[in-house]
Amino acid sequence: MYKSNCKLVSSVSNIFLQCAASPNSNGSPLRVSSGLQRALCSSDVRFEPNAASTAEPARTSKDFSHIPPLPGEDSSLRWGGKKFEELPIAHIKATYNNTHIQLTDSAGQSLIRTSCGTEGFKNIKKSTPIAAQTAGIAAAAKATAKGVTFVRVLVKGLGPGRLSAIKGLTTGGLEVVSITDNTPVPHNGCRPRKARRM
Repeated sequence: MYKSNCKLVSSVSNIFLQCAASPNSNGSPLRVSSGLQRALCSSDVRFEPNAASTAEPARTSKDFSHIPPLPGEDSSLRWGGKKFEELPIAHIKATYNNTHIQLTDSAGQSLIRTSCGTEGFKNIKKSTPIAAQTAGIAAAAKATAKGVTFVRVLVKGLGPGRLSAIKGLTTGGLEVVSITDNTPVPHNGCRPRKARRM
C-alpha cells in the first residue's frame, strides 16, 4: 500500500514536470500553478499566496517541493495570512485520569484553558474519550469566539483522550495544520520499584 502511494505521488510529480517542460501552441512552456500542485499533492494544507508571491511571475513546478521548509527558512505558505511560526498552539495533555487542553498564541501567552473536569465530567468519566472530545469541542468554540481558525497541535501523554481531543478540535470548527507528539520518554531515568514477592 505504501509503495503504491509513493509510486502514485512520484508519477503525479513527473506529469507536472513534463507539463512544465512541454511547450504549448504559442511555443512558450506550459505553467502549472503551485496552488494546483499543492491541492493535488496535499489535500490537508490550504495554500494561500502572499502579496510577494502574487507580484512574482507564475512559479513553475521546479519551484515546488514536497519537503517542508527548514526552521528559519522563509516559506510562501500562509494560513489565514499567518506564517507557520505565528499560528496559535493547542497544547493537549492526555493523562490517564483527565485531559487538559490549553490554547496559546505563538509567544506562549494563554488564550483558552479547558479540561474534562471543567466540562462537568466527574471521577472515572473524566478519563474517557467522549469527555476529551467534549473538552475539545468546547475549546474550539471558545477559540473561534476569539477569532482563531488555524492551530498547531502539541500532544503530550498517553491517556485515552489523545486522539479524541484532536477530533473535538476539528469538530468544533478549528483547522489543524500540524500535529506534534511531545510525550516525554525516559532514557532509563528513574529506578523502578522492587518486584512484589508472591
